This record gives sequence, structure tokens and C-alpha cells, in this order.
Amino acid sequence: MTNRYVIKFTKNGYVKYTSHLDLLRVFKRAFKKTGLGLRYSQGFNPHPKMGFAQPLSLGYSSKSELIEFELNSPADEKVILNKMQELMPEGIHLLDCFTLAADIKSLAACADAALYKIWILTDLDEAELKSLFSKYLEQNEIHAMKRQKKTKQLQPVNIKHMIREGEILKLGEFAMIRILLDCGSQSNCSPELVISSFCEFAGIDTPRYDIEVEREELFFTNNLQF
Repeated sequence: MTNRYVIKFTKNGYVKYTSHLDLLRVFKRAFKKTGLGLRYSQGFNPHPKMGFAQPLSLGYSSKSELIEFELNSPADEKVILNKMQELMPEGIHLLDCFTLAADIKSLAACADAALYKIWILTDLDEAELKSLFSKYLEQNEIHAMKRQKKTKQLQPVNIKHMIREGEILKLGEFAMIRILLDCGSQSNCSPELVISSFCEFAGIDTPRYDIEVEREELFFTNNLQF
């Protein structure tokens, strides 16, 4: 029997500047303190069977993060949730805990899309923003500069096919873009590519530190949802 579980949580405040590797260590220590025995892999260098559905970029907040894990023994979902919440740092709030069936692939393998909100400080009014964003999405190709993993060089990539849908609103001093992007091992589009390409297209020169990103929800294949 594989005692597989998923915890859904939010990530806000200063903890959004904690990397996903450091956050994994936070969860690992918390599991150890609760006595909920994590299951480890076999072999020369065993590691806990635990991982995020999709790592969240440094500086992003989130309403719906997911971490999956396996325990040595079955446990009640509410007990897991209550014990773990007591040990979470400020900014991490656990929302729910689910049992994950043995025949389901890892969440990372099932990830398909992600919904983001992007707030950009701008003087443009809503009518201008809507017109510009509509024209931006209507382009035959949308090019953004992406740093290549191997060469570390910036190269133009076409992200048009990775943008599934989007809308823009004016909220106070900010333009708020709500956008659904490919997210997973097959195709993945970072919101950073949307930010850079749209700002260039619209002539917006807002510094990056005046732009906020929040992941609102993750979507998976095979109608898997949390």
C-alpha cells in the first residue's frame, strides 16, 4: 500500500522569497518533528518521497500550491493538516490534505496549465490597456527573450501557443493581467516571458520591482484537480 497524500497551501508575505528547495527542507523538518514518518527512496542516497507539483518562482505568491508525499504508515488527513500547520512559518497556510490514489502519476508529470495574476504599475487607463492587450494576444507570434539552460544565452522564443487565454483590468494604479499558461514537462511558459513581451509591446517601462505575480491555480491532465 502506498500512503500517498497531497497538501494544498498558500504562500504569501516574505516567505515568497524562500526558494522551493529551502521550502522542501521546511516541510521535511516539519514532518520529522510531527512524527509523521516520511517514506524514503531505496539505494545509496535515499531521499524523502516528497515534491511540489510545480516549483514556484522566487518572489511569486500563491493561492494554491501543492506538495505530494508518501508516509510509512496511513494517517488521517485532518491529523496531518493540523500537526503540520503548527510548524509552518509565517506566510504558509495549509488549506487541505487529500489522499492520492496509487495509480496516479506524480503531480509534476500530470501538470498541464497554471493560472496567474500579474499586477503592473502603470498610468495607462483601462480602455488603452484592453486595446493593447487584445492586440498583443492577436499577434500571429509573440516573441520573448528566454535564457537557455545550457548556453545561458538569451534567445527569442515564440510563446503564442503557450498562452491559452487572458484578460486585463485596471485596478487602482495597477494593470491586472489574469492569464492561463502552459505549465508542465511538455510545455511550460513563465509569466516572466509574458511580462517582458507585453510591456515591450505596450511601451510600458515599469521596473520589475513594481510588478507582482501570484499563481492562482494549477490544472492537471485526466481531470485531476484539487
